[in-house]
Amino acid sequence: MHKLSLPLRQGLDALGLHLDEHQRNQLLGYVDLMGKWTRVYNLTAVRDPQGMLTHHVLDSLSVVLPMRHQIEVLRLERRGNPPGDQDKGVPQKPFALLDVGSGAGLPGVVIAITCPEIQVTCLDAVAKKVAFIQQVAATLKLSNLTGQHARIETVAHPYDIISSRAFSSLAEFVSGSHKALSKGGVWMAMKGKNPEEELAALPEIAKVFHVEQLKVPGLDAQRCLVWMRG
Repeated sequence: MHKLSLPLRQGLDALGLHLDEHQRNQLLGYVDLMGKWTRVYNLTAVRDPQGMLTHHVLDSLSVVLPMRHQIEVLRLERRGNPPGDQDKGVPQKPFALLDVGSGAGLPGVVIAITCPEIQVTCLDAVAKKVAFIQQVAATLKLSNLTGQHARIETVAHPYDIISSRAFSSLAEFVSGSHKALSKGGVWMAMKGKNPEEELAALPEIAKVFHVEQLKVPGLDAQRCLVWMRG
């Protein structure tokens, strides 16, 4: 048994998140890959496996239930848009998420594992980090995960959700990525304590509709999730 199996299960229970054995093994495999690559490429400042589980994986897992709720809202809004493919019996296309400045794949890889119905693109300007994402997708057989080496300002493909975790200020985040946000899409920004100054400095292209506090098991630090619309 993997030495982090029990801490992972305890963390999932604390978050109220149910994952099957395959998904749990994928998360543990992701931690292992992160550790191997970090020894060579310095992907993350956190180097011990338990620290990676708490500070990276559980931190990213804390957004999954709030994100699923928001996707249900988006799905209902899609159904209310007349007339669409759903009215013709044609399955709707899957939701697409762009994780900006993804680094080692946080929270993008975690979302791809826990929500296989979402197409996840991890974007980073550093080639070695994108190579790591591609290795994760191949090793863990995540067909819904891709890595893209580019700067956010060059991306124009529309995404339903654009996420970030400690990428930049909220103003820089939305200004750089607004061309990639689909009509009716949302921004999801992971932050530490409530970023009041950043919220006050937001450009008019983004409207905050919800700020929710997150509790990460085993992490004694403030976390929140900022939701915005274009």
